Order: sequence, then C-alpha cells, then structure tokens
Amino acid sequence: MREKKRSLDAAKKTRAPAKKSRNDMAPPSSDKARNESTLNNVINGNDVSALLLDKHPEGIAVLTMNRPEVHNAFDEAMIADMTDALRELDADRNVRVVVLSANGKSFSAGADLNWMRRMAAYSEEENLRDAMALATLMRTLNSLSKPTIASIHGAAYGGGVGLVACCDIALASRNATFSLSEGRLGLIPAVIGPYVIAATGERMAKRYFLTAERFDAEEAYGIGLVQELADDEQALDKLIDKIIDSLLACGPQAQSETKQLIAAVVGRPIDDALMQDTANRIARIRVSEEGREGINAFLDKRTPAWIKRSGK
Repeated sequence: MREKKRSLDAAKKTRAPAKKSRNDMAPPSSDKARNESTLNNVINGNDVSALLLDKHPEGIAVLTMNRPEVHNAFDEAMIADMTDALRELDADRNVRVVVLSANGKSFSAGADLNWMRRMAAYSEEENLRDAMALATLMRTLNSLSKPTIASIHGAAYGGGVGLVACCDIALASRNATFSLSEGRLGLIPAVIGPYVIAATGERMAKRYFLTAERFDAEEAYGIGLVQELADDEQALDKLIDKIIDSLLACGPQAQSETKQLIAAVVGRPIDDALMQDTANRIARIRVSEEGREGINAFLDKRTPAWIKRSGK
C-alpha cells in the first residue's frame, strides 16, 4: 500500500489524546499572544490545542477538532484558532487538500455550553462581534482556495452542520447524526444558514431549520448535505483516500479556478455577460503554465508535473 494510503489512519493512531480542555488552561497575557501561541500549537500538532494539524508530504493537511470531552463543541477561542489555521493552510502552496476531521465520539456538537452561557449575558453589540467571528470562520472554510473534505462520524449539530456544509466534499459514516438544533434553544441557524441552504436547498432547509429534528446519515445523503456514505470509520478513511487520489490527479490552479467559477456562476442568468465571463476564464487558464502543461502531458501521453510534485 502506498504511503499516502495510510495517511489518515496513521494520523489518527499517532495523535495524543487531549490532556486538558481549553477551559482548564491559564490564558496567555494578551489576545495577540494567545493567537500566536495557539496557532503555533496547531501548526506543530501540539496536543494542548483544541485543534491538531497533521501535514503529509503528498500535500494533504488533516485539521482535527480535538475537544472530545465536550463533543468538539466550539467556543470563541476555537473559532479564532480554526480561522487562523485555515488561513495558514490556504497560504501554504505545499498544501493541496484540507481534510476536516474530529477526535472522539462526535464530529461537532456545535456551540460550547459555557460559551453559550457567556453569550446570554452579552449585549447585542457584543453578540454581533461574536457572531461575526463565527461567520468569518464559515466564510473562510467555504471560500478556501483548495479542495476541502469533511470526515464526519457521530453527532454533527448546529454549527457542526455549518462546517459540513462549508466543505466542498462531505463524507460520513452511517453512524453520523445531524440536527439544525438552534430552534430548540430559541435561536436561529443564522450565520450557517446560507451554506446549509446551498447544500440542501430551500425546501429541506425549511423543514430542518423549523423543526430542529435529528436526522440520520441516510437522510443527510438524500437531501444533499453529504455526498457519500461509508459503513464505518475504517471504510470512511478508505473513501477519503480514494477522493484524495482523484483530487491530487487534477491541477491545483485549475481546482482553485474551478471553485471561483462555481461561486461566480451560481444563481446567475445565462446571458451575454455570463458567457463572456466564462469564456474569459477558460481562455486565461488555457494559456497558463499549468494549463499548457496539462494539455501537453495529455498529448504526449505522460504524467503532468503536478502529480510528480504530489509524490505519486
């Protein structure tokens, strides 16, 4: 078996379990110090962080939520850390694919209860700043320039469903369960709403936003929230490896441009302006270094350079 084929399994086996929750740790002396020290912990795979990052030479980055004791519920610190980590990965030219996964029994239970208690005492202005931080995380994940994969097992509730919807490819084990649970708390799935609606469509969003029902992986597949199911977590890892193989076979610039294309054309009328826009995009990519390399490799019946760089 090739080295990349064991990458996700190896990452899970070598991760140390979290010894402390973020709430048990003394805070750094300033916000700047917290951001810098926590991001260093994330990038170095240090287990004191609520996030773990495993980078592999093939260009795979596995970003793992690491608060199993609270079902990977997130608070303002974890939101900031994840946003910083995603921006770092987006800027890293050696990273081709980002996999979002989770330690423990759940993918993510959404908002941390202690965070919710604090938010209840906030003013509307403070709540607005807090909500904008979560909205920034969702937009950062949704607009990442490289392909993203959500690896889902166990519970994905509230904001956890938002993370799923923001990833390009969402794959789940059959034991996964989902809920847009905000309504049960007298809240609304506001900042995650646009991404969930884009994934499931308006009609199904109305049902699950309004009822806050739990639904299983089969239903999540049926409504388009996830794109494929695996029988168990071992099968899920194999499925993710298969998708990664396909992603690494494609040109990285083409993938970035494709994501921009999709965002640019969704919902637009097919008129002269859209025709011109799409023609400009393909003309530009055809004369790019990567475009010419891909066409020449195909005509010469050889492997394109980006696959060699990916370690295949």
